[in-house]
Amino acid sequence: MTLLPFVLGGLFPMAYSHVSAKSGKTFYLHVRNTVRGEKTIPFYFFAGEIKPTTPDTQALDAVPAGYVVTESEKTGLPLLKRG
Repeated sequence: MTLLPFVLGGLFPMAYSHVSAKSGKTFYLHVRNTVRGEKTIPFYFFAGEIKPTTPDTQALDAVPAGYVVTESEKTGLPLLKRG
């Protein structure tokens, strides 16, 4: 797990990355804010590329407080769990 700076025309912030032990692929942590009723709830996910920042979605530069990164034993995909 490393932090890699990706600055391409100012579109991409520094993004937290995780390299899968099973596949060797690099995944980047993102958050999408969803609205349920009157609450805004963060939805954290990993993507194979850094997605451009939009009003609802952005790449994160660190794992949120209270969460840990694990890997699925079956698929090797990174998962964010509370812990």
